[in-house]
Amino acid sequence: MAWRQLRERTLRFILGRPRLHRQLLAILFDAALCFAAVLIAFSLRLGVWDLVSRPIMTFAAIAIATWYPIAWRTGVYRALTRFSGARTIANLAVATGLMAIPLIVVCVIFRLPDVPRTLSVLHPIIFFLLLASSRIAIRFTMLDLLKAVDVNGKRVLVYGAGRAGQQLALSLRHEPQIHLVGFLDDDLRLHGQRLDGAPVFGSDRLREVVAEREVDEVLLAIPSASRTRRRAIIETLQKEEVYVRSLPNLTNVIEGKVTVSDLREIQIEELLGREAVAPNELLMGKTIIGRTVLVSGAGGSIGSELCRQIVQFRPSRLVLLEQSEYGLYAIEQELREFCADAGASVQIIPELANAAERSSMRRVYARYRPDTVFHAAAYKHVPLVEANPIAGLRNNIMGTLHSVEAAEEVGTTHFTLISTDKAVRPTNIMGASKRICELILQAKAAEERRGPVFSMVRFGNVLGSSGSVVPRFKEQIAQGGPITLTHRDITRYFMTIPEASQLVIQASAMAKGGEVFVLDMGEPIKIAELAYSMVRLSGLSVRDADNPDGDIEVVETGLRPGEKLYEELLIGNNPEPTNHPRIMRARENLLPWNDLHDALDELNSALRETGSSTTAVQIVSKLVPEFVPSKEWSKRCAAQTP
Repeated sequence: MAWRQLRERTLRFILGRPRLHRQLLAILFDAALCFAAVLIAFSLRLGVWDLVSRPIMTFAAIAIATWYPIAWRTGVYRALTRFSGARTIANLAVATGLMAIPLIVVCVIFRLPDVPRTLSVLHPIIFFLLLASSRIAIRFTMLDLLKAVDVNGKRVLVYGAGRAGQQLALSLRHEPQIHLVGFLDDDLRLHGQRLDGAPVFGSDRLREVVAEREVDEVLLAIPSASRTRRRAIIETLQKEEVYVRSLPNLTNVIEGKVTVSDLREIQIEELLGREAVAPNELLMGKTIIGRTVLVSGAGGSIGSELCRQIVQFRPSRLVLLEQSEYGLYAIEQELREFCADAGASVQIIPELANAAERSSMRRVYARYRPDTVFHAAAYKHVPLVEANPIAGLRNNIMGTLHSVEAAEEVGTTHFTLISTDKAVRPTNIMGASKRICELILQAKAAEERRGPVFSMVRFGNVLGSSGSVVPRFKEQIAQGGPITLTHRDITRYFMTIPEASQLVIQASAMAKGGEVFVLDMGEPIKIAELAYSMVRLSGLSVRDADNPDGDIEVVETGLRPGEKLYEELLIGNNPEPTNHPRIMRARENLLPWNDLHDALDELNSALRETGSSTTAVQIVSKLVPEFVPSKEWSKRCAAQTP
């Protein structure tokens, strides 16, 4: 502690001086180095160590008098010494090189008595080495002092002593606000070694190192580790309540360009612990390459990622159907930039239209005659649809019906519906509406006539989608809490948006007609545990009865209308495997088209003409017998029933 205080006082004294005083100090210091270079040069040339003699003093006076005009002209003393780098060293080399010219003139032409001519070259070389060494030493000493005493500085531990960790540590040297306390590595044989002066600890000593070294942040530099291994490491770090950041991939490591800016916060998908399966390239391109592809809801979370995946497989045309002006603009610009950078000749066509309008769908489909359709347009937020059933049912059900009919008219070959786990034994209007969308496609596929290959892909929540819990939790943590949780026992299935989109495209390619494909979502995740993990990985603690002085409180608000504790992916228990390890096929009950058609006409009348939400929900309940409306809707429907 005394040594730390001494360093702090020294640093504050130096940095507290006016810039002119620091420049004068540097000038005097360089004069001493110049004289030292004279002594070294004489001793090397003559083989005698003589501190004071007439030739030495004469040559030293000439060298110092020569140095300062050149140094001032070349800007040597305008650079900040503590930020010296390659440019500073190069500038010193130029200045000492110029210094040699007048020394050669004096020593060779005018011939100073008892001064060897070779000193005119030998002295500038030695002087340059002393100057460069002093600048480097001062720089790193000052940086270390700054890091040691900066109250706002972070003490970080790099997890991974491999190539990535070493490159990251080198980058940290240039960050005055960051102090590297050491490395942590799974190879326990490295314990006790040092890398670039920093100690290496075995990963089994994590808790001990974090406590003793007062670590504020852990930087994961293990981009080649499997997701399972990363999850195990992250779960261990959660217990230490340190802020955790990570290097995302190997690309920059291979190129040798790892910097602090490459670090990012731990992504929630890293907590899934399930390895992503590489997409089957044949399946990905089967219904896309060289075809006209239409994506409805192209500006949404799933729709936009579908577009990103599709454009990589070079369709001839990609039609972006979206009713949100900004959403359509954003994805169109992104795709055009991608095509320009990749040299892809894909025609990107934006269509601002509402799928729930039959005339708009007939116009768009007739104009572009898409070969492949991915129907992702839907209202998905359960509480909003529960509060606005007319809009939700019209957009989801009628949007699907009009799109299916338009696809049949123009001869579309593949039509894939993006469904949801909330369609299984739904307890909310949104889930029931999506189940009816599935029934529409199932009924159409069951008709014995040629037409599009209809299929549905059902999956759970995707990480990072608009309105999902992850961005909401991040925002609440940034604001200091509390985190609002509807129920501590609520669980959900999660998958990354890119992985879900790739599986949707592959499932569409495997379809024969009428399949309900179910994606392997892994194990369901408890939302409360997700919230706790996000708090701890932010370097904060959860405030509860056991820890009343914690940082972030988790508050339970109660289930919202129509919300379930647990989601399911199958109505029955008969999933069939497919050729893809992450895609299953479900064979579920359906309604004949004639029966379904009459009910849909009745529903459309309730939605468009009478505007009766109660009647509409009653019709939905008949079409989806397993639908259990919320208590509010059950009471309203019972009151309207004669």
